[in-house]
Amino acid sequence: MSHPVKLYRHPLSGHAHRVELFLALLRVPHELVFVDLAKGAHKQPEFLAINPFGQVPAIDDNGTVLADSNAILIYLAKQYDKSGRWLPSEPVAAARVQRWLSVAAGPIASGPATARLITVFGAPYDADTTIARSHALLKVIDSELAASKFLAGDVPTIADVAGYTYIAHAPEGNVSLADYANVRAWLVRVEALPGFVPMQRTAVGLQAAA
Repeated sequence: MSHPVKLYRHPLSGHAHRVELFLALLRVPHELVFVDLAKGAHKQPEFLAINPFGQVPAIDDNGTVLADSNAILIYLAKQYDKSGRWLPSEPVAAARVQRWLSVAAGPIASGPATARLITVFGAPYDADTTIARSHALLKVIDSELAASKFLAGDVPTIADVAGYTYIAHAPEGNVSLADYANVRAWLVRVEALPGFVPMQRTAVGLQAAA
């Protein structure tokens, strides 16, 4: 008998939210398993047996155990999206999606995600540098979204799932989205997708006054 996918996550982890969002968009039955990061549960032997890097998210899909948010998105798309829409197989379309997965793991992680780590979790990074890096990234994304409705084209893919959360929550890290009309319109399009679930907001940074 098939059981729901177990998603090991923390409600304030944007990486974990990517997976939760995609499971919801795919309508895949799943169970949320809370990992108490504040108490160091992610560094305990039980969790390290699931993900040796000691990070959320991780999933257990009836014995298939995987970690890394973008890797999990690829698995879920291959396993549960028979239409192939979320992760296209055509070479150029596939490369466009992969490009944005790399952006999610690179500039988004070192920009908006890190800026938010400073305000939400008190991480010891330089705020000015991180915020400047975030705006450089947002300018590029905004210009790209002038030509398409979604990051990798005119239909949603896992590129959008990977990119959404930390950009939507960038104001929590004192990164304003005010100058990026195309980015804001894209966020609204993602939020309108059937099955969309938001991540819990934190009243810090620019979000404190919102």
